[in-house]
Amino acid sequence: MLHLSVLDQSVAGVGKPHGQTIRDTVAMAELCESLGYKRFWVSEHHSHPTIIGTAPEILLAGIAMRTERIRLGSAGVMLPHYAPLKVAEQFRVLEALAPGRIDLGLGRAPGSDGRTSLALNPAAAERPAQFPNDVQDLMAWVSGQPLAEGHPFAAVQANPQGETSPEVWMLGSSLYGAQVAAHFGLPYSFAWFFTQGQGGPEAIQIYRDRYQPSERFPEPCPGICVWALAAETEEEAHYHFASRARWQLYRDRGRYTALESAETANNAAYSEDEAARMEDLRRTAMVGTPDTVAERIRALAKRLDIEEIAVVTWAHDENVRRRSYELLSAEFGMTA
Repeated sequence: MLHLSVLDQSVAGVGKPHGQTIRDTVAMAELCESLGYKRFWVSEHHSHPTIIGTAPEILLAGIAMRTERIRLGSAGVMLPHYAPLKVAEQFRVLEALAPGRIDLGLGRAPGSDGRTSLALNPAAAERPAQFPNDVQDLMAWVSGQPLAEGHPFAAVQANPQGETSPEVWMLGSSLYGAQVAAHFGLPYSFAWFFTQGQGGPEAIQIYRDRYQPSERFPEPCPGICVWALAAETEEEAHYHFASRARWQLYRDRGRYTALESAETANNAAYSEDEAARMEDLRRTAMVGTPDTVAERIRALAKRLDIEEIAVVTWAHDENVRRRSYELLSAEFGMTA
């Protein structure tokens, strides 16, 4: 059975206050719980003009207080910015607020530019090399297990303690994260939407081939995250997708901006090369009616032999984004 989850990136829209964007993420979590989605994850980016969710651990606390059943998690915490103990403490607090519902998704990428990384952690250049060791320490602290024998911090405990512990995931868009996840016996999610799938099948295969069973996960647990937008008609879906496509034109040139309205994106003048790029994006994106989008999601899940896919959706109009998740829930026959 294929399970659908949600990644919400708190995307800034032109003319929309940032505070409203964050509140929309909380409201979206409530909706997705009612629609039967399995997980609701939020991302971490810094000094980014488009993606303004900077503190998933705080945002998740707010969401935990407004939901009851859906699993909640980070996608992810960019570990090189932080001390593993502090991350473990944050997510143990979240686990106390929502027992048995917290996912701790980890990433090695900065989620920002080099200057911002240094502002977050002056040792940012050195920390990625320590990533596997930091993951190992974090896993022990967050689960209440002892650190490695002889560890200088063996007497340190991450509180609050409890009967349950967060589920640690490894996230990535390269082969590195797949190898770390396999080594530690962790679930792994590939950011398919970030690379348009490039490297995804290879990463998942390496993850499976090198997987070392753990007590919590005796079998590999691979997943992916895709970008998708569904609407009642093909025309409506592609009309609203133009906002995302225009943003990608800017991104190709190294420019990151707030998401423009569909009206602006559709009425803008494009060069011949830009129009061709927009058309290519329309052709390859998971955009259309619910049955069309669902068919592509199912086909991809079957090709990769995976049982869970997270969906990320951008739209300048929040009602369009909400409706897309409603339509996909209905198409997949999901229930809360």
